[in-house]
Amino acid sequence: GIGQLDMVENRFIGIKSRGIYETPGAAILWLAHRDLEGISMDKEVMHLRDMLIPKFSELIYNGFWFSPEMDFIMSAFNKSQEAINGIVRLALYKGNMIPAGRESSTSLYDQDLSSMDVEGGFNAVDSQGFININAIRLKAHHLVLHKNKPYRWRKDKS
Repeated sequence: GIGQLDMVENRFIGIKSRGIYETPGAAILWLAHRDLEGISMDKEVMHLRDMLIPKFSELIYNGFWFSPEMDFIMSAFNKSQEAINGIVRLALYKGNMIPAGRESSTSLYDQDLSSMDVEGGFNAVDSQGFININAIRLKAHHLVLHKNKPYRWRKDKS
């Protein structure tokens, strides 16, 4: 069912133990919150948050809630949540949680901005410079790995 976990954990003292947990409410809230973050949180902030989560979990599990490192991580998490608000509708069916809709006054998603069909929205031609700049490091990487042999495009069989 929803929120059922059966896992082998690494204890603080180095032994492994099996834990069986049932947390349906927490699982539902977690999914709904992550869904809101998906439309309201900046991509790079999301990546940093995801890097901090394993350390955050370790600190909690090992009892370091009042440590300076926990204060640091919590301040980062609190900052990341300033623009997260809204409503998520979930469908719960046979052990599955399916987001059925979401809305937020701080959503970063703008259909007109990201659309290639709307005038003034995303223009695919603008991507060419970005692609060319990023290709520089990828070409350099290829040259190093393949002893200065130039990359041949897949279309070019020569």
